[in-house]
Amino acid sequence: MNLRLSALLALALPLACAAMPPSAPHAPGETVSVNFSRDLPNVPGKKLTAVEVVYPPGAASAAHRHAGSAFIYAYVVSGSIVSEVDGGGERTYKAGESFYENPGSHHQVSRNGSATEPAKLLAVFIVDAADAHLTSPDK
Repeated sequence: MNLRLSALLALALPLACAAMPPSAPHAPGETVSVNFSRDLPNVPGKKLTAVEVVYPPGAASAAHRHAGSAFIYAYVVSGSIVSEVDGGGERTYKAGESFYENPGSHHQVSRNGSATEPAKLLAVFIVDAADAHLTSPDK
């Protein structure tokens, strides 16, 4: 790469980034880790899986659906999470607050409510034991 092109890119890149709309992601997406998973002995064919979701500042999940059998309880461990399920409008949940998703729900928005602080969510799924995938991104 020649010196002129390098200098042009060095000037243009910060300007292009500054012109990005505020809704554009500023950090990589979430990190998802299975915290616990176990078949429910008193509910044949069902299992309980707890998943930790960590959002860096400004991070978001792509719109998605969960397994059709999944009932989900979500608890905000730290920070704040902005969520919208089934077109019900965005709502911000702060640490200590919780929400749920019924089976078959469409999760249009799930993102960190802060551009400067991380956020953590614990999602507990009660799902058919045969369901191999807990989450599928929109196509």
